[in-house]
Amino acid sequence: MKRYSPKDIESKWQKYWDDNQTYKADLNSSKPKYIGMSMFNYPSGAGIHIGHAMNYTISDVMARFKRQQGFESYHPVGWDAFGLPAENYAIKAGVSPQESMAKIIPDYHKQYKAMGWSNDWSKEIATHEPKYYKWSQWIFTQMHKHGLAYQDSRMQWWCEKDNTVLANEQVIDGKCWRHDGPEDPLVEKKEIKQWFFKITDYADELLEATDALDWTPSVKLAQKNWIGRSEGAEVTYKVQDSEHSITVFTTAYDTMYGTTFLVVAPEHELVPFLTDPEHLAEVEAYQKATFLKSELERQAEKEKTGVFTGAYAINPLSGRPVPVWIADYVLVGYGTGAVMGVPGEDERDYEFAQKFGLDIIYTTKQQEFVSDTDIKANPEKYIIANSEEFDGMTFLEGRPKILAKLVSVGAGVAKVNYRLRDWSVGRQRYWGAPIPIINCEKCGQVLVPEEDLPVVLPELKDFQPNGDGRSALARATEWLKVPCPQCGGEGERETDTLDTYICSSWYMLRYLDPDNDQAPFGSEVANKWMPVDFYNGADHATAHMIYARFVTRFFHKIGLLENPEPFKKFLYNGKVTAANGEMFSKSKGNGVDPLEIIAQGYGADALRTYLMFAAPLDLWVKWDPQGVPGTFRFINRVWNITQDFLEAKTTDENDEKVLQAIHPAIKKVTEDLETQKYNTAIATLMKATNDLYEYKAKTGIKSEKDWRFAAESLVMMMGPFAPHAAEELWHDLGHTDTLQRDHWPVYEEKYLTSNTMTIAIQVNGKLRGTISVASDASKEDIIAAASSDEKVKTYLVSEPKKTIYVPGKLVSFVV
Repeated sequence: MKRYSPKDIESKWQKYWDDNQTYKADLNSSKPKYIGMSMFNYPSGAGIHIGHAMNYTISDVMARFKRQQGFESYHPVGWDAFGLPAENYAIKAGVSPQESMAKIIPDYHKQYKAMGWSNDWSKEIATHEPKYYKWSQWIFTQMHKHGLAYQDSRMQWWCEKDNTVLANEQVIDGKCWRHDGPEDPLVEKKEIKQWFFKITDYADELLEATDALDWTPSVKLAQKNWIGRSEGAEVTYKVQDSEHSITVFTTAYDTMYGTTFLVVAPEHELVPFLTDPEHLAEVEAYQKATFLKSELERQAEKEKTGVFTGAYAINPLSGRPVPVWIADYVLVGYGTGAVMGVPGEDERDYEFAQKFGLDIIYTTKQQEFVSDTDIKANPEKYIIANSEEFDGMTFLEGRPKILAKLVSVGAGVAKVNYRLRDWSVGRQRYWGAPIPIINCEKCGQVLVPEEDLPVVLPELKDFQPNGDGRSALARATEWLKVPCPQCGGEGERETDTLDTYICSSWYMLRYLDPDNDQAPFGSEVANKWMPVDFYNGADHATAHMIYARFVTRFFHKIGLLENPEPFKKFLYNGKVTAANGEMFSKSKGNGVDPLEIIAQGYGADALRTYLMFAAPLDLWVKWDPQGVPGTFRFINRVWNITQDFLEAKTTDENDEKVLQAIHPAIKKVTEDLETQKYNTAIATLMKATNDLYEYKAKTGIKSEKDWRFAAESLVMMMGPFAPHAAEELWHDLGHTDTLQRDHWPVYEEKYLTSNTMTIAIQVNGKLRGTISVASDASKEDIIAAASSDEKVKTYLVSEPKKTIYVPGKLVSFVV
């Protein structure tokens, strides 16, 4: 019998698929289209790891399944090559990022192909190539022309080690996400002039469209929370004995008669004017401590801290003066950076007032703590108190009247607020797409004309930042100094580069038209293929996804795209951890190299199948060293039973029972693949394989037609998971075309119900065998058949004390 040898067959079929361009998608095909892809990979010197093996196999299985079903299926490939990881790797390697990418990316080619991923290499893209980032720069120019790009000075997290700004989510425990070791410095806040995209202009439509998305629910919730829409009012409190005033945003303006203090963010611009000399030292010390914390840490801290500034502000409705504090739970970037403290109706304010001995005024008739959330949920239930002329009204009646009074006295205005902030798109690093702006003393900031794009990134020997807040491009004088496009006078290029999230916000569209030098993509091909049918990833589920949605909606608004959403289905898949649940890491030395597993003789097919079988895709997986050997044995069983069929002396008789074994499997595997239930699909294949072995043992392989259908169906269904073995077996079965296109079995309803059923037999609680009996067999006949089974009889050493029958499933003997 021909033996299963992954080492021999996998390289053979990888070469065949390459030579024949098996996976080249015809974007003009009349077939139904399908795009299955995973999140952009950023290439680093380490090569692929087990997380890559997991993520990219998930989308590859879907792309293969649909290709076999007859779809024009496209599994694209590309590289998110700009950014800090690549730049820092190049620094360590002592080469330019351009040189390191030229070496790293070809290495990734080999690794991707070794995993058997069905990528279309003819349409490969890389963000660091001028023909790609020309269009990232073009997006910037279009945003600028449509009033969506602007420059402003903001307080930003600053990493001294990388000499660049950081997003909030990149600050962990006060340190940069890339430098969080015990010896690494804490990040700090700096006021930095930054370029922004006005994503906030799209906040409402992004939020409204979120519910309709077919995405993992936790990701949809994260999108909503990131946008964070809330309706309320902006209320102005005048500072006592001062020309200044404090504006707060509140959704609970109906409780503001209960305000007993105000809290402003420690970094609020008014803090120096609010703080009196007596409290100055304490305020400055508190500010310094606050600046070492990330916003996430500040919001997560349970124990509230704060410092009194010495100032008082006047409640515009009651005229009552209230003390002004600073506290780190208030964020300068959310709302107005100031909040009113209503401890009678807000739990956080109540804790703060209790801790610092501040007054508590209850604005409900109960005269006890009632949360604002409860009041909002039941406004007709609660009666207003301690609120002057509004006393005795329900909150349902009083809420609009209190707002009307605020407006009438010039102290308030209805307002919708968002947690979402405009997208900071500039980075003070070398390795990125230059921002296409020329600064001119006479004309100001001038866009580089579209015909002059791309602004090519010059290759520098010394590209490390020097800590002055500008990228290394500031030292590339020949590149830096250029004439102003408007007046022809002396100009200077912008030295910031674009955030890599811009490169990855539109890459799925470039996959559809990678060589277009007239536009980022053609609308005709994009409208045919978008949105992406299946998308998955284990990281970046909030920022990347919302930025991609924003940019796609922008393209929709300027008439380039019909569909405003980029991804039809998104799966936020789990990660692979070490067997003890720890994250894999180089420092711990507990990593698993997928290429080593392949080289050990198990092959890519066994690794792929194990990763897809280990757990439901949305759950994290603990690495099991016995998992790959287990799936190797399964593939080997499929291999052997196919060889058994090929060697059997068959006849032209019919065999309905073998069809009754395979047709239910076709139905179940097809349905499970459609819904990404890969583990149960593989379990079904394993059961079908076992059923065929059992049936073969009892009757042998006789029917050429029906056993061929079963063998071919099994091989076809194994194709998405173990494509190399499936392709070899497909050709062993006599086919000359590739399995990969247009070959998927179809079940028939008449074979889904069987005239027989399989009964498990236990003796003293342990499974000792199975029997096949007629579906209408009586209980007595089934028990008799079970007790007379040759294998079971060896365990029935005495007359059973008890016999239990579970209809249609189980006979259990107790001896």
